[in-house]
Amino acid sequence: MLETVIVVFHLLAALSLVVLVLLQQGKGAEAGASFGAGASNTVFGSQGSATFLSKLTAILAATFFLTALGLGYFAKQQAHQLSQAGLPDPAVLEVKEPQKPAVNDDVPVLQQQKSETTNNTGDVPPPAQEQK
Repeated sequence: MLETVIVVFHLLAALSLVVLVLLQQGKGAEAGASFGAGASNTVFGSQGSATFLSKLTAILAATFFLTALGLGYFAKQQAHQLSQAGLPDPAVLEVKEPQKPAVNDDVPVLQQQKSETTNNTGDVPPPAQEQK
């Protein structure tokens, strides 16, 4: 139950972190505002939204890392319990021997017959000479 709650917080923190990073303006955006191209950011205070969003991003990043550590702890505990119970670790794949194809003894093996035109070495003999 606790693990499910941590997974939910982990996913919410990850999605919120992505959204907050995409909402923030880059450092180069402030240069355009000095020439009159930008609007005043008075909604979040005199310094704009930069400090509010950056602090919220830092809090969400810390939450993300803490939930990741918590999930790692739960995974370690679960693997330890499985090993104590004698069950194989689900992370380790069992490698099975490949099955050999069944040989059907009823099918005769074709033997290669030597042609009359070849000798024992497999070379073609020279053509017969005509008698004069």
